[in-house]
Amino acid sequence: MARAGVTAERLTLAAAELADEIGMENVTVAALARRFGVKDASLYFHIRNAQDLRVRVALLALAELADRVAAALAGRAGKDALVAFANAYRDYATQHPGRYAAMQIDLDPETAAASAGVRHAEMTRAILRGYRLSEPDQTDAVRMMHSTFHGFVSLEKTGGFRHTPRTTDASWPRTLDALDAVLSNWPPAAGSNAETAR
Repeated sequence: MARAGVTAERLTLAAAELADEIGMENVTVAALARRFGVKDASLYFHIRNAQDLRVRVALLALAELADRVAAALAGRAGKDALVAFANAYRDYATQHPGRYAAMQIDLDPETAAASAGVRHAEMTRAILRGYRLSEPDQTDAVRMMHSTFHGFVSLEKTGGFRHTPRTTDASWPRTLDALDAVLSNWPPAAGSNAETAR
């Protein structure tokens, strides 16, 4: 019988907290059972397996970040929106490294479609409409933005920038300035009307 007070939601939150403390790769059903003071088997009343637990943490993290980004974007447009989005993203990754790592899990298409990842995509594209980008440029810009944010915070987290004298806090706003400049001056595709008019 499942222990009173243990629910899938409490397990997910506890796993997320544990991930931030010891790393998502170290979160196991056994570690979570120890945290609750129960036998491993009792947790299987609430979760299917370790992968199910990881997916639950990923979904929680996506929802938390989406809420943060939405609050940061309220009333903003253009570069202000870009910076607010980027700062919310970086702050979340810094404050919750285990949850951020969980967000990188490859979700199956059905789960992804029902996740807060859809909200992330919508908010990102709303920012890009402020730069007057339409498809297929929007998709290319989304990929560039995600690569920039994820690359920066991942290298920052693993100490990839520690051998340079300039702090990451100094480089981050300049990175966003450069990203804004690129988005504001998006190059036309080869063969487009704008390109051939030159």
